[in-house]
Amino acid sequence: MDEDAPMFVISVAAQMAGMHPQTLRQYDRLGLVSPGRSRGRGRRYSLRDVATLREIQRLSQDEGINLAGIKRILALEDEVRTLHRQLFSLRELLDPAGRVFSASATGDVEAVRPRARTHSSALVPWRPRQLIRRLSP
Repeated sequence: MDEDAPMFVISVAAQMAGMHPQTLRQYDRLGLVSPGRSRGRGRRYSLRDVATLREIQRLSQDEGINLAGIKRILALEDEVRTLHRQLFSLRELLDPAGRVFSASATGDVEAVRPRARTHSSALVPWRPRQLIRRLSP
């Protein structure tokens, strides 16, 4: 079953979330939950919308967070989900052997192994290779 499919009318969604239908209308006006619409412009809530409504209720009642704070929390959670999807997409672009690709000095594309990350705080100056060759004895 698709979690994003708009299928529940407002009365059913309100019952599932343990709220009054007027509360759902208010949350829609505030932008906390944006349900789909039917042809007659009636609201249709998805399973994800109902889960969001339950989370709004929990944050409001149990945590004492106001609606503006809840809206910000939901926006940040959505941003994190988006970033995770982007990260997953970027990881799929990596070669299965863990290689990444780089342009060589001649402009050719070559595979390189990612360097191990170090947590050193040392400052390492960068010098072009030609300068290093001239400075070498």
